[in-house]
This record gives sequence, C-alpha cells and structure tokens, in this order.
Amino acid sequence: MNTTLNIYAGKKAVVTGGTHGMGLAIVESLIDGGAEVLLTGKNEKNIASVRSKLGTKAHVVQSDASNMEDIQKLGKYVEDKLGKIDAVFINVGIAELEPFDQVTEASYDRQFNTNTKGAFFTVQRLAPLVQDGGSFVFTTVTPATATPTMSVYCGTKAALRSFAQGFAAELLPRNIRVNAVAPGFITTPTMGVAGATQEERAALVMAGDEATPMKRHGTADEVARAALFLAFDATFSTGVELPVDGGISQIDA
Repeated sequence: MNTTLNIYAGKKAVVTGGTHGMGLAIVESLIDGGAEVLLTGKNEKNIASVRSKLGTKAHVVQSDASNMEDIQKLGKYVEDKLGKIDAVFINVGIAELEPFDQVTEASYDRQFNTNTKGAFFTVQRLAPLVQDGGSFVFTTVTPATATPTMSVYCGTKAALRSFAQGFAAELLPRNIRVNAVAPGFITTPTMGVAGATQEERAALVMAGDEATPMKRHGTADEVARAALFLAFDATFSTGVELPVDGGISQIDA
C-alpha cells in the first residue's frame, strides 16, 4: 500500500495478529509511513516468514492471544521496546467452520479464548501504555446476515463490537478513541479460516463474490486503509464499527 512519505513519523503502534493477511497489510502501511511497529503472531512459520521479510523494520513477537501469561509478557515487551504508544490494532482471530450441532466445547473455547477473551485482556494490559489521545482499532466482521457453520466465530466478533463501545466509553476521560473495522469477504492467504481445505476456500470465494454487491472480494490493503483512518484520522469518531464489505451489509443488489 502506498502512503504519503512519513505520514506516521514519530508514531508507535502495536498490531496483534500482524504476520499475514490484513494484519500484515496494516503493519506494512505503518512502516511505509514511518511508524515504529511491534507485531505479534502465534504460528512459528508465519513468525519466521515475517521476520525474514521485514528484518529490523519491525519488532516481531511470538505471542498467544489466548494465553494470559503471554499477554502480560507482551505488555512488558511493549513497555520496554516502545514505551508509550499511539495506536493498537487488535487483529488476531481464528475461525473454525462447524455446523452448530457439531461444535465442541474445545472448538468453542478456542475461538472465544483467542478472539474475545484475548482481545479484552490485551486491551486491559496495553491501555495504560497508550498515549492520551491515542486509539484502539478492533477487527470485527461485516454486520451482514449470518453464515452457516460460523455461528461461534460470528459470536466472538459480535462481542468485540460491544467491547469497542464499552472501552470507548471507559477511555473517554483520556480521549482515547476505540473503533472497529468490519471486513466482509477479503482475499487473504487463509481466507480467514486457517483449517479450511482448498475446496472449502474455493467455495467461500465463490459464495463471497456472489453475495457481495460489488461482486468481488476486497483486498487486505483496503481493510488496512480503513483501519488506519480510524486510528489516526477519524478524530471525532469513537465507538463506531466501519464496514469494509463491498456493500453487503448496507445494500441489496
């Protein structure tokens, strides 16, 4: 993504789930704009890949968002490496495709522990490190009609939407804005479902193109631009969710 040279110079940001897809697009845009960035990921292969790609351009931390000890360690690492920060992008998330009657307690817990519990306590840990006047941006999901096999995932993201509003209210005294970007069907390496087969991903692409009024998938860069707008430019917006979904949640076409 092209950005104005040094538009984010002097800014410090944290991106959880920043090793690939939309998170990495946010990271690269911040770096291109001159920001100092710390990103997290869990998968060792993705961590190694992003370290090789970015080198010394970013602080890359292996961290499990579902692990409370890792969240505490992340806070200490951010404090040591960056000190005060200007923006936090809560992007980490997992999805498992399962009809509701096949959901197990284990898969339910995996998704809620990572997407919801992890997000809540990451904000709790990092909020004291955010400058007054800074911001948080959550990645939720387009508020469109429900999708079969994704009931649990959509539930985790609905919770994040509520978190954005609740945190926005609680952080008002510090003028910290909290918003959410809500992607629709976006082209990413995993298509948002890490465990899906190639056939399942192909079916998701076809269904997404058909359901989206603009008749295409969005790009990770398009989501990144929206997230960065919320983080730095939308200075009179807090507690909002911005759909980036080709119109799927807004118009019938």
